Amino acid sequence: MIRAFELHDMEPVVEIWLSASIKAHDFIDAAYWQSHTATMRDVYILASETYVFEDQSSVQGFCSLLGNQLAALFVDPAHQGKGLGKQLLEHAKNLRGELSLAVYKENAPSLAFYRSQGFDVVREQIDEQTGHAEYLMAYRT
Repeated sequence: MIRAFELHDMEPVVEIWLSASIKAHDFIDAAYWQSHTATMRDVYILASETYVFEDQSSVQGFCSLLGNQLAALFVDPAHQGKGLGKQLLEHAKNLRGELSLAVYKENAPSLAFYRSQGFDVVREQIDEQTGHAEYLMAYRT
């Protein structure tokens, strides 16, 4: 079930973000993600419109929106490959109709996922924090 984020979801959401970020972005040192945990918890999640996928009282994934930007879409690595990411993305599409996101060029699985869900590459840019190339992608109904 997808529902709005509540404050008691913060710990599992941040844990999912950290573990999924390290797994998906193995080309960036894990220490980078670990050093951003507090900012994710104290700033980004609270500033975003966040939805969680919950099953049997367990948060298994989440998505965060900042306006029409899909700022985050993460699924617990233990639950990946079960369609939860597609469901969360569909929820975001239904809320906005138009979405943009940034995905690292080196993150081939996520790039393929977003392309399969109707996103197109708009441009390539460099993430100033990591120095890695990323694609800005967009979806329009």
